[in-house]
Amino acid sequence: MGYAMVMGEALIDLLEADLDGERIYRQAIGGAPLNVAVGVARLGGDVRFAGTLSTDVLGDRMAAFLRAAGVDGRGVRRVAVPTTLAVTTFEGAEPTFTFYGEPPSYALLTPADLDLPAIAGAAVLYTGSISLLREPFLAAARAAWSTAGPLRVFDPNVRPTLLPDTAAVDALRDLTEEFFATADLVKLSSADAVTLYGEHDPAVAAAHILTLGAGAVVVTCGSRGAHVATRDGATDIPAPLVEAVDATGAGDSVMAALISRLLTGGRPTGPAAWTGHVRFALSVAGLVCERQGGATAMPTPADLLARWGDL
Repeated sequence: MGYAMVMGEALIDLLEADLDGERIYRQAIGGAPLNVAVGVARLGGDVRFAGTLSTDVLGDRMAAFLRAAGVDGRGVRRVAVPTTLAVTTFEGAEPTFTFYGEPPSYALLTPADLDLPAIAGAAVLYTGSISLLREPFLAAARAAWSTAGPLRVFDPNVRPTLLPDTAAVDALRDLTEEFFATADLVKLSSADAVTLYGEHDPAVAAAHILTLGAGAVVVTCGSRGAHVATRDGATDIPAPLVEAVDATGAGDSVMAALISRLLTGGRPTGPAAWTGHVRFALSVAGLVCERQGGATAMPTPADLLARWGDL
């Protein structure tokens, strides 16, 4: 089994909560790519993280958290700017994010910071999310993406609060389609599809992304499950029934679970194999939704066995 290289942001989520009738904000380590890296490690995968962390105390905590989770941090560079904060509010279990911190501590990785031989030697390369909206990270991601070797996995992880107008949405669509075109796997949410394409039917969005060149597309649809599409067919997969308390990180756990399966089994050879991978990923996400969200909610194989039995 090879290793995954995960590139992107690490930040601090301030999660809205209620304590004895008073609204408070609970600090949690997060950022979609960091969540993915931790999720892969918790599932038993070998994973390396490439990104920037602040030199402040919150950056120290994130670095320690990655080490404790078993994530290889040799691709991390420390930067002397305050850690970015994501204030997270909820409607039900669904989070909305507002970001604070300029320049963003998570997006300062440069192409010169990359270990290109390590990227070329990876079995899986993941990038995506809000770090792509900023330079120099975008240039670093493009340099990594152009490196031959790993399976390429991409998640746009759209955050509408960072898209102030139609022009910003159009620019993000062009950017994500650049990566879609050469991705072996694209994972996006149904909300991402609505923002990028105004499309409420995940099958239509997935079919379009396939025409761009993606090898497979998984569209997560919350409690309705997921739509998975390849050039050989498409299907809808229901989600397991859970008592959701916090969906923060659920999509990231789907991505982590899919990467873990790619590490153990390589590229799936047909729709049935992709369906099995997605069923497993939805079980992982279901368990995450039953916990307080963020990186700490990512489960281990023992957690999954206790909750679902043998998957």
